[in-house]
Amino acid sequence: MAKPKLGVVVIGRNEGNRLKACLASLSDITAIVYVDSGSHDGSLEYADAQGIDAIALTTERPFTAARARNAGIKHLMARHSDIEFIQTIDGDCTMAPDWLDIAAAKLLASSDISTVFGRLRERFPDRSIYNRICDEEWNAPIGEAESCGGIAMHRAATLAAAGGFNEALIAGEEPDLCLRLRRVGWSIVRIDADMGDHDANILRFGQWWRRTVRAGFAYAEHIWRHGAASLPSWKRQAARFVSWGIVLPAGTAALMLISAVLGWNPVWSMLPLLAYAGQFVRIWLRERRCFAYPARLAALAVVGKFAEALGALKFVGLAVMRRKAGLIEYK
Repeated sequence: MAKPKLGVVVIGRNEGNRLKACLASLSDITAIVYVDSGSHDGSLEYADAQGIDAIALTTERPFTAARARNAGIKHLMARHSDIEFIQTIDGDCTMAPDWLDIAAAKLLASSDISTVFGRLRERFPDRSIYNRICDEEWNAPIGEAESCGGIAMHRAATLAAAGGFNEALIAGEEPDLCLRLRRVGWSIVRIDADMGDHDANILRFGQWWRRTVRAGFAYAEHIWRHGAASLPSWKRQAARFVSWGIVLPAGTAALMLISAVLGWNPVWSMLPLLAYAGQFVRIWLRERRCFAYPARLAALAVVGKFAEALGALKFVGLAVMRRKAGLIEYK
């Protein structure tokens, strides 16, 4: 396959050396564009100095990853009319050496597939438990998938037909796109190949908390927009964090109030909270043979339901007030 038929869209915001590593891993690609969302670390100037088409998004509309990817896709297709496949990648990732050829071959061989993605690995999984959790998240099952992440290869024609990514979404734009593609018969497939690595650089609890809040926000907005047609896995996850992060605490508070009014022993009203201890033990038992820090992972899994619930409530509040959300950044 001639290289110009394959293009790459890189997006970034203040990625610094991570962006340099990303662009270096794509040095043999001729059709490449970098889209910058308000960096002030010289990222745009660096990309331009490498001879890469570099686009700076303006500030009249909010920055989102979806907006940046759409801008890059549009620019790439305008510059290279024969583009067939487009790889999207974030500036905090690097591409595996053989991935682009492997992914393009899969799309050439399977005309019903719109999007392929592979194994994305966390670059420094041992630096923190949060990085380790990210590494596990990237390891999606091989085969047909509900959705992909932001690092994937797409058919240019299907991206155009679907209208690209939804620029109003501050997170969860990939599942939204994949849902629309699958509705009209296209497949999303995870193949058994290394795709690249990602540098989450989550070293503190506060960063992990904000990232998890953002996830809850994305789940809630996805279900708000698509209702019963939402991705099944996203509906299940939303049901879990609503149960653990909203219903159970609210129910316990209601029981405590009733106990106070009726003069009952308040200890009995707090018994439902033992469910959290049971959940902790269940996750610890499940992970203790395959995860380095099973107790910490179990604790984060329980606490994370509150962060996701907070994100969902944040979305609902903004939706009711008809206000737009700003980016929820964790770096």
